[in-house]
Amino acid sequence: MSNISIIGTGNMARTLGARAIAGGNTIEVMGRDESKAADLAKALGGGATTGEWGAAPAGDIVILALLYDGVVPAVAHYADALAGKVIVDICNPFNSTFDGLAHRVETSIAQEVAKVAPASASVVKAFNTVFRHVLEKGRPDVFIAGDNAQAKAGVEAFIESLGLRPLDVGGLKMAHWLEGAGVVTVGLANHGVGNLDFALSITELLV
Repeated sequence: MSNISIIGTGNMARTLGARAIAGGNTIEVMGRDESKAADLAKALGGGATTGEWGAAPAGDIVILALLYDGVVPAVAHYADALAGKVIVDICNPFNSTFDGLAHRVETSIAQEVAKVAPASASVVKAFNTVFRHVLEKGRPDVFIAGDNAQAKAGVEAFIESLGLRPLDVGGLKMAHWLEGAGVVTVGLANHGVGNLDFALSITELLV
């Protein structure tokens, strides 16, 4: 199983933490508000611990469970404390009307993270196409993107420990299109599906 550090104390941090512990992983929670981090670790149980904001995370895999505008600044703040880590960005940088991306160029938050992270760190995009409550109760496919095959293998093993299926979409530049897929899920929720009780998935034809 995996040693996971979660930076963030919101709903996605709680959901991922709970599912990770149920899958036999060890969890460390880190947040700017250390009392919130301590409360979340206590609520998660399962031996979850807390770490100091900005200090070197204990986990080999570091999940950034933050709002998109706080992700890159947090990575810049941690700086060399993230050396050698696998950094997982799960955010969606939606615009104010939730029908497009906040950035107007062909990049992604994950790619921007890679620019400020230590050279020895590896960045993987994952979980951004799954609504929180579907992640909590369902068995959705989890699409991932990244440039380092070993890092992606570690993230895939973690995803499998959650009882979910990881699907590799390619290099980190594909994170831009995964963020676009996040926009598609919101469009489907508001129009074609009409609710949040679904996830994008792959169906393979049996010939």
